This record gives sequence, C-alpha cells and structure tokens, in this order.
Amino acid sequence: MNPMNIANLDLNLLKVFEALHDESSASRAALRLGVTQSAVSAALRRLREVYADQLFVRTGRGLAPTLRANQLKPVVSEALNKCRQSLAMVDPTAHQYEGRSVIVGMSDDFEIAYGRRLIEEIAERAPKLRLIFRQTHSQIVGQALMERSLDLAITAGGLSERLLSRQVLGEGRYQCLVDPASLAPGQQQLSLDEFVAREHILVSSGGFIGITDEGLAGLGLNRRVCASTTHFAALPFLLKGSQAVATIPAHAAHSIASLSGLALLPCPLDLPRYPIELGWRTSNLLDPLLLKVREAIVASFTRGNA
Repeated sequence: MNPMNIANLDLNLLKVFEALHDESSASRAALRLGVTQSAVSAALRRLREVYADQLFVRTGRGLAPTLRANQLKPVVSEALNKCRQSLAMVDPTAHQYEGRSVIVGMSDDFEIAYGRRLIEEIAERAPKLRLIFRQTHSQIVGQALMERSLDLAITAGGLSERLLSRQVLGEGRYQCLVDPASLAPGQQQLSLDEFVAREHILVSSGGFIGITDEGLAGLGLNRRVCASTTHFAALPFLLKGSQAVATIPAHAAHSIASLSGLALLPCPLDLPRYPIELGWRTSNLLDPLLLKVREAIVASFTRGNA
C-alpha cells in the first residue's frame, strides 16, 4: 500500500486509530467502535503499514502510543471531526453529536466549582456530546492548546500566545477553609495573627510558594506550610481534624465547603484578584461545535456567579 496515496486508504482505519489512542486498549477500542477485537487488531496491522511505524506498543498497562502516534493524533481527530461536522450540515436541525467529544482543560478548582453546571448546559445545547475534562494550569495551558491536546481551556492566565483567542469569564478572589472544630464558638473569621500562627496547606503545581506567601512577605510576615498538594479535592481530607488553614480560589472554596462541612472564612490578607479566562485556538473561532461549548461555559460561569 502506498502510504502517500489516500485513494488506497480505508478511512475507517482512522476511526480505529483514534479509538486506540484514546482508550490505550484494543478491547476497549473494539467496545467503543462496536466491532470485534480481532477487527481492531487487523486494522492496527494495516495502520502500521500505512504509517511505517508501530504506532502503539504493548506495556504492562495496555497500549502506549509512539512518538509518531502522538504527532498523528490531533491531525487525525481534527480530520474526523470535520467529517462529523459535514454530516451535521446535511440537516442543520439534527443533533449530530453522538460519538463526538470536546476536551476542556482546567485545574480541578474550576472542575469542582463548574464541572456539574457545564455538564448540564452541554446536555441541553449539544445532546450526547462527551466532555473530557483534562488537568492543566497557567504555565502549560498555552502550549497544550497549540499542540491540540486541548480544544478549550479555562484558566487564570497563560493565554498569551499570538494564535490563541480568549474571553474573560469573571474575576477570581481568595477565601479560607478550616475545620470548624478548630474555631471558637461563633467565630466567623481569622485575625491576621491567628492566620499566621496556624499551619497551612498549600495547593500548588510547584509545591513551595503561593500567592499567600507573596502577600505575607509584603507585610514582613511568613507562614509555615506543613504540606502541599496539587489537588484541591484533597483538602477536606487534609484539613479535617487539624488546626491548619488553606487559602484557595473562592469558587472552589464555596463548593468544597458546601459538600465537606469545612468552614468557609474570609481571607485576612488583601490578596490581588485575577481574571478567569476561556481560551481556544483562533483557527477554531467559527467551529459550530466549539461555539456551542463556549456558550455553555459562559452560561455555567454566569450561573455560578449569579
């Protein structure tokens, strides 16, 4: 088979490639596609001939993509999505979203606060579309969007690349979480002295310095961080039964407090506010599906800030 001649290529092979890359398993790819595992294995053999590469190698945890497969994935998925989009054009009133997915990058504070609302908005606007939430943060989000590992991203900064577009969704601020058992009866805030005296749980991708340390340094103060984590969802388990305090974005603090029973307190430091932004590749500005998801994200934030 001539790998450079599309006339000789069975385009169904690209659907198999996409499923194998997403699922990392021939059996799961077969379930997803509604075919037998042997059919997937046969398709993989043909794909290896077409691209002159192993594409996927077996490991102890399933099939791992090669460098070539990772390079091919965004190109193949974008091509398949264009085909799916063309089918929707046959009947603009039909909802052609089954089998399609959109990858939204965000840190887990946004996922905790807005994920459920976004799922509900998508169910109304694009039925049967699958959302894929993928962890990211401001230091890597721009590159992830440019490399097409994300379709959209919700972030606090990091969207400065020339080929990216962005929309401000709101303004972020900070609040504190503590175990209510560590407070005096009726206590609804921490003084700055008590705040500094307590141990702190830091949520950070780096694990050492946070915005709170910068705010305290401006006052000539410092704090003791007893532990750091990369996951906001871990805070209820790290704070319960302790005297520690965590200072985190208010949207996540509200959601975590409402489900965990932690006490939500104002931050005694005057920390700077920050813009919350939605970003995407400018080249996808008019993609009808991404427009729907962007509208759903804006609506989710409007509901959350109402």
